[in-house]
Amino acid sequence: MELAITPQEHALLVIVLHERQRELLREIARADIHDFRRTLQERELILESLLAKLAPEPRQGVAA
Repeated sequence: MELAITPQEHALLVIVLHERQRELLREIARADIHDFRRTLQERELILESLLAKLAPEPRQGVAA
């Protein structure tokens, strides 16, 4: 699947996903049911993967 978005949409999407990731990490820390915690951890891993794919590629000649 491909998704064409503007730079502004990209920036907003990254912000929203980072916020959700922080919320998930808090939920994981508070979860007391093992299966529920595992489900949340799986979601967080997917979110992390999405954020990695959305990270801007380093430009040549520019230090990261």
